[in-house]
Amino acid sequence: LAAAPPDQPMAEVSWNDVQHVDALGLEVGYRLIPLVDRSQDGELLRRIRGIRKKIAQELGFLVPAVHIRDNLEIKPNAYRILLKGVEIGQGEAYIGQYLAINPGRVNGNMPGTPTTDPAFGLPAVWIDAARREEAQQMGYTVVDSSTVVATHISNLLQTHAAELLGREEVQALIDHQAKESPKLVEDLVPKIVPIGILQKVLQQLLTDGIHIRDFRTILETLADHISTTQDVDDLTSSVRTALARVIVQQLFPGETELPLMTLDPALENVLSQAVNSKTGGGLEPGLAENLLSSAAQQAEQVEIQGYNPVLLTPPGLRPLLARFLRRALPQLRVISHNEVPDNKSIRIIAVIGGSKG
Repeated sequence: LAAAPPDQPMAEVSWNDVQHVDALGLEVGYRLIPLVDRSQDGELLRRIRGIRKKIAQELGFLVPAVHIRDNLEIKPNAYRILLKGVEIGQGEAYIGQYLAINPGRVNGNMPGTPTTDPAFGLPAVWIDAARREEAQQMGYTVVDSSTVVATHISNLLQTHAAELLGREEVQALIDHQAKESPKLVEDLVPKIVPIGILQKVLQQLLTDGIHIRDFRTILETLADHISTTQDVDDLTSSVRTALARVIVQQLFPGETELPLMTLDPALENVLSQAVNSKTGGGLEPGLAENLLSSAAQQAEQVEIQGYNPVLLTPPGLRPLLARFLRRALPQLRVISHNEVPDNKSIRIIAVIGGSKG
């Protein structure tokens, strides 16, 4: 009998065994591979490049590249969008078919495979290419499969912009600003403004839907206030005041009179007491429930009137209310009195915690 081969020594563990986690990832089922295959002129690759460029122009920083790979463990027509290895969105797409999205005013029903638009949650149906024009005539918004995936990616990148702004991206911002204002950057970062605090302030701005294109103003404002406080909320409030025109322009482009929601004076007083108490500024459960219910009701009425729901609050309440309302009412923005430029007037169109104004 032949001797048994000697046991092979087990290889030492190395960093090659540690799986790298990409900042952004896209996994596709095997039927969607043509969308991302360069040899097959994958349309989605070009669209993703366009998305990154558009977001850079809108938000003011370069988001990480999207790493694409196929995944045989998911459905053939499925895709997954990953942030730091964790799924933040998924859907299905069908090459050769079109997604007919119902924006709410279609004339009749289009036969096909019913689904939901993955980016915005609207009712939709997958249809054959031959019925594309018919669907458009009925009032549907009709897009191809690569547009479906690209729009979903774009929407999620906007939503998660703050999480995409890591230290590397902040350093790239600093390096870019140093080319235009070398003395400013040399004097401020990190000697006066620590990069960690800068990153947190930028992330708060992005979370609030404010672009960071005016990076110079952000840096200078932090430098002016950081000697008196290193509290990120306080510093962000100072930066928001400096960016008042930017904030209002984003929310009310071209408007001189701002249609705003406000708090009932009694509710505002109770909230101010909660913020100033020694309990850490938390809200009592009953108060929180009533606040959320009233805010949701008034925001809905404001949207029915055709306005963007924007709540005006005292500066001391803005951070608390913005954080509290953001999860349940992401469409509701919260600004403070300090963020209304002198050349703008205010019109109250709804009151939270009271009757409509």
